[in-house]
Amino acid sequence: MPVKSTEQQAALALHRTRDLLVKQRTQLVNMIRGLLAEFGIEMARGLRHALELAARLSAGDAAEVPPLAQRVVTGLADQIGAVQIQLTRLEKELLAWHRDSDLSQRLATIPGVGIVSATALAASVSEPERFRSGRQFAASLGLTPLQNCSGGKERLGRISRMGDRYLRRLLVVGMTSLIRRAKTTPTSVDPRLPALLQRKPVRVVTVAAANRTARVAWAIMTRGGTYRAPAATAA
Repeated sequence: MPVKSTEQQAALALHRTRDLLVKQRTQLVNMIRGLLAEFGIEMARGLRHALELAARLSAGDAAEVPPLAQRVVTGLADQIGAVQIQLTRLEKELLAWHRDSDLSQRLATIPGVGIVSATALAASVSEPERFRSGRQFAASLGLTPLQNCSGGKERLGRISRMGDRYLRRLLVVGMTSLIRRAKTTPTSVDPRLPALLQRKPVRVVTVAAANRTARVAWAIMTRGGTYRAPAATAA
């Protein structure tokens, strides 16, 4: 197993802590939603809606909720605020690490790869050369479809979901965001992406894009340079 530098280990500690705090924040938001649902109040998904409703309760704008329940929800909202402060501090630390890492900055030139994904890749993969190809690297993250044979024909099944789950999740989330952009402003993304969305289900395209992103990341880590957009083909 390749040995990571102390700088990489420190960055991964930031990532693990951030991931924990994000999960805690999600649990708190879901708790608020569940409590309010008991009193017939529906809350849209998202952090902003939870905090807005908690503020309404504090102001006494929800008479249908007993005072005790209002205080419980307000306390949960206060915990969300405390978690958010810690997350902001951690993300500033990640940004500083990103700015000091040439590799992380180059990885962030890949569409759909933000600072969180770029720093995670740069910190997690200490010896990218041990993978013979980008395909092998993508497979190590569990982003390669499993193959099975039926009736003499080879078919691709679900992804293996092996390897680093955190990196895989970051890449899939990044590609999900990129695909949303492809739907609203197709000219802002690789033209192959909107074309693929016309032929394949969104989930399939998302995983395929994450697989391709992993291959591009491996190429940048092993060969240097930054992302280069594919040349437009003539009509």
